[in-house]
Amino acid sequence: MQTDLSAEFLATPEGERADAILRTCVHCGFCNATCPTYQVLGNELDGPRGRIYLIKDMLETATPNAAATTHLDRCLTCRACETTCPSGVKYGELLEIGREFLEHSRRRSLFARLVRWWLTHIIPNPGTLRRWLRAASPLRRLAPRHLRAMVRPPAAEDTSAGEGEVLLLQGCVQRVMTPEVNVHLKELLAARGVSARLDPNEGCCGGLSLHLGQAEEARAAMRDNLDQMDWSSAERIVSTATGCGVTLKEYDRALATAPDHAAAARGFAAKVCDVSELLHGFEFGKRDDLHRVAWHAPCTLQHGQKITGRVEDLLTGAGYELLPVRDGHLCCGSAGSYALLQPEIAGELKQRKTAALMEHRPDVIATANIGCQMHLGDGSAVPVVHWLQLLQ
Repeated sequence: MQTDLSAEFLATPEGERADAILRTCVHCGFCNATCPTYQVLGNELDGPRGRIYLIKDMLETATPNAAATTHLDRCLTCRACETTCPSGVKYGELLEIGREFLEHSRRRSLFARLVRWWLTHIIPNPGTLRRWLRAASPLRRLAPRHLRAMVRPPAAEDTSAGEGEVLLLQGCVQRVMTPEVNVHLKELLAARGVSARLDPNEGCCGGLSLHLGQAEEARAAMRDNLDQMDWSSAERIVSTATGCGVTLKEYDRALATAPDHAAAARGFAAKVCDVSELLHGFEFGKRDDLHRVAWHAPCTLQHGQKITGRVEDLLTGAGYELLPVRDGHLCCGSAGSYALLQPEIAGELKQRKTAALMEHRPDVIATANIGCQMHLGDGSAVPVVHWLQLLQ
């Protein structure tokens, strides 16, 4: 793809990177075949190829527009297009640049700004989120359908710290809604001679702000984690929420031009692993009450972190029967804040995904990200759990 970005923009790290990514696109359109929003809406501008053209035009003219805002907002950031693309287009990075440009150049409505403020100031703060949920949960029945999965009483907090060679990250929403996942992981590791610890200074990974186009706020959260957490002594840094894990693994890219944090970001990212990578090679048993499992691989695991087969091997090795799931590469519609901001599309994708997961009558649906777990669990006839909870 030919580009005509201004010399001024090309002189910035964002401009140089955008130009390089745009030039790798060959217009083939293979990406549309695996794009969930293109499949639902059938609009070229709601597929990766169309969005790339919107971003290109916007950056070349330095002019934000309503069409770009609408269609970039509708993107799930599932990155299935990256898995499909024969040219290796780094669409996720390009989308970040486009969204950041829009957030700095185009003023949203007051309501939209308030919603985004709530998403980036309440959800990433576990203490504030816990208090908000306690206050709001009695009114759950009055909440819009797409909010009910979120509006429920918080779980008891895991405050244990301990010592260990593995630094176990808690995430923001997961530590409030399903802290039992990490508690169970610590028990699994302890039984196998591996000690894990928490860090009370852990903050938001920055992923939520990054996806909303607030890149500087995201980088500030990343710098705070590097400065505040005791991570350098850990052999591995483990995330059990794949939505957090994909961002944590990219600290080195996000902070590559930060003079005081680039080296630390490289060291940090090199230690980060998904829990399936940590546990691969260990043997586990299964629960007696569950046998048939429908596995939903979050986009942040299979497309973002490019990890496939690890969880499946661990579950089958434990003795579970993994059922075939149609269109397993497609997003469930959760996508971080997406289900709150685009409820109609998210609801359609959830309906399609739930039907595919239930097709062979599983005893349980397993996934690896808190967002997917809450989103699917709100409309499922069988339990939806984190896959770690199936291991013994």
